[in-house]
Amino acid sequence: MRFEVSRTLDAIERRLSTDPALARGVLELAEVVRYADLDGGRPGSVLRLGMVVDALGRLVAEENVPVYAVVDRKLLSDPDMPSNERMVVRRWADDGLVEVLPDPEDRVLEVAEMIGLPVLSRQAFERWRDRYGWLGGEPGRLLAPVAGHGGAALVPRVKGKPTPARPGGAPVLRRVWRCPAPDCGAFGSMRRGRPGGQGPPRLRGGAPFCPRHDERLSDAGPRPPAEIMAVRVDGVVRQRFVVAADQPVMVGRAPDGPQQAPDMLVLGHWLTEEARRWISRSHLRLELRNGDLVARDTSTNGTVIRLGGSMDEPDRLVLTRDQARALAPDDVIELYPGVQVAPITAFAAGGVVEPASVMADAPTIAIRTIT
Repeated sequence: MRFEVSRTLDAIERRLSTDPALARGVLELAEVVRYADLDGGRPGSVLRLGMVVDALGRLVAEENVPVYAVVDRKLLSDPDMPSNERMVVRRWADDGLVEVLPDPEDRVLEVAEMIGLPVLSRQAFERWRDRYGWLGGEPGRLLAPVAGHGGAALVPRVKGKPTPARPGGAPVLRRVWRCPAPDCGAFGSMRRGRPGGQGPPRLRGGAPFCPRHDERLSDAGPRPPAEIMAVRVDGVVRQRFVVAADQPVMVGRAPDGPQQAPDMLVLGHWLTEEARRWISRSHLRLELRNGDLVARDTSTNGTVIRLGGSMDEPDRLVLTRDQARALAPDDVIELYPGVQVAPITAFAAGGVVEPASVMADAPTIAIRTIT
């Protein structure tokens, strides 16, 4: 049972991101872990984060949806939380996957405004409505996690057709920032991952500060240009990913290569046997070059470019091994019929009715109070 809990926490960890390009919602973890009505279990459990993440995936009809989590520091010593879960949250903070703060409520709203994300919370945030006017006026910006049929559901606090959020922190998000603390998981020089994926700084009087260390940040230069991409298999958006000027991405059945190779997007677990036989282990390299998104074929069987997203044969272009092409914004890459890669804007909707759950390995007994 302990192994199953660990596997579930690992699955939840993969849905945490402070990258403004990838996160789809922002929440305060200490609030979520106390939603005991979601499972009827113990007073506090990080596993409920997985239930809320699943609900967000169902709402946006996508697989592998990440969330931006802010954590009240008191949670790290909360006796209602199992010790192993407190230890996991501490590790998430050290790795820059979550933000730990003494008073996180304002930070949740600041991040939501800067990036343009919905807030996943049951709170009404009444005392913040003068500062964040969208709380009471924009449908879809404040979503309350509630117990629903077969799991959690997200209910909008403001009724009406959701309106696309407008990110409010564009200037500050166009820079890379550095914290004086060298071990800072979010803004330190030793931060894991590429600098372009760092979260937004905390603003005080227009000046950027580190949310964790409360130190003034220094400007380390422009953020590398990036393109938000998605892989779609059988009409379903399976995962978003980022191609940045400082970080190309290799796509394939199970890419391999030396340690200095670009990031790798593995498609194998979404493919049929026939598609796995056709798509190479390292099939395609994507990179940003002089402002253009460039696709280079590295496969055995070639890569199809659907010009303008058209499925008509005259609009079908084939790249063979080592051939490269700069893509137009509406071009769609086809590795095999039904297996597509493109900028996220090329896909109108996620297309999935019931996304794969991060809670698949969660033992029911582990989140129930034993009497």
